[in-house]
Amino acid sequence: MALKGKHIVLGITGSIAAYKACTLIRLLIKAGAEVQVVITPAGKEFITPVTLSALTSKPVISEFFAQRDGSWHSHVDLGLWADAMVIAPATASTIGKMANGIADNMLITTYLSMKAPVFVAPAMDLDMFAHEATQRNLQTLRSYGNIIIEPAEGELASHLVGKGRMEEPEQIFCALESYLCEDNGMKGKNILITAGPTYEKIDPVRFIGNYSSGKMGYALALECARRGAKVNLVSGPTHLSIKHPLVDLVRVESAEQMYENATQLFPQCDAAILSAAVADFTPDSVANSKIKREKGNQTLSLKPTHDIAAALGKMKTDRQKLVGFALETDNEQANAHHKLEKKNLDFIVLNSLRDEGAGFNHDTNKISIICRNGDAHDFPLKSKAEVATDIVDKLQDML
Repeated sequence: MALKGKHIVLGITGSIAAYKACTLIRLLIKAGAEVQVVITPAGKEFITPVTLSALTSKPVISEFFAQRDGSWHSHVDLGLWADAMVIAPATASTIGKMANGIADNMLITTYLSMKAPVFVAPAMDLDMFAHEATQRNLQTLRSYGNIIIEPAEGELASHLVGKGRMEEPEQIFCALESYLCEDNGMKGKNILITAGPTYEKIDPVRFIGNYSSGKMGYALALECARRGAKVNLVSGPTHLSIKHPLVDLVRVESAEQMYENATQLFPQCDAAILSAAVADFTPDSVANSKIKREKGNQTLSLKPTHDIAAALGKMKTDRQKLVGFALETDNEQANAHHKLEKKNLDFIVLNSLRDEGAGFNHDTNKISIICRNGDAHDFPLKSKAEVATDIVDKLQDML
């Protein structure tokens, strides 16, 4: 078990979601972990130390000084003891203090002393979460290497409905388990994945698109997250959803939006897997209103979109790896080799529309992996989840 014998510091702050900490503690203890709770003074207004101590079999830490005899709690020792720290729930106030190093309570001093990875599960009202200050603080925490477990959408304590509910304990547990898995070869890596189609608007109701379902990209995202990587999944329009605390999903529509997100995210990543079916062309101009049939024959003028693979290939440093996809109908091998070299990819995943059960909208795929040194490996028809394992195995070896 990934968490057996692991030391987890659980930080609890002043939020109604503090009650969920009990479930999280039970999951961690059941998995064989040791849990030490550090709670803020405000947190004790929502859940009692007696309850938490009964669940963890450890005294709860809240104040700097244990008694008036000079004994004290060492935040430094906690930072050395822990294999991971989880702050759940994390209020806007605590997030702000963490981002700015305001060490006015035991939880923040423990955080600032922490040598292990830190997971942060925000919990607050929707307007507080959406506020520019909160988002800026969260981005600062991400830049420090903290893992943000995005809150869910739903009814909040205010009875408003929106994003701000602390993620469920089971999902937080899943994030920890994935990250701390001993055979997890991608732990600590940041991976960018593009998925799905793009839609290029013609008018307010029509677009140019393709048949990509996004299934391959979403399977890749889950496989990377399962191995402990933090994943930025930039997805074009698709009915798919993904629920994993290590996956940050960004939904886009057009090739331009996908290009902007990919080029912004890539410098902070260790690798990118470009599985999206991005439009090569987009309309020169978009009509402001629906084009009527009565206008008769229409000529559509197209211009090239930004080439995401080529752009990332130029940006790529020696420490980064770049994986592309080629879906071909003719001269498959030659076209794939050309794309591999031209766009500075480390390897390319080739599939053909000639192969039954491969390509768009299938639950299966049949691929070949072609490397820069000319090595090629052909795989039989498999489920897209199994194909994702093969692709990530290759990427993990390179990383």
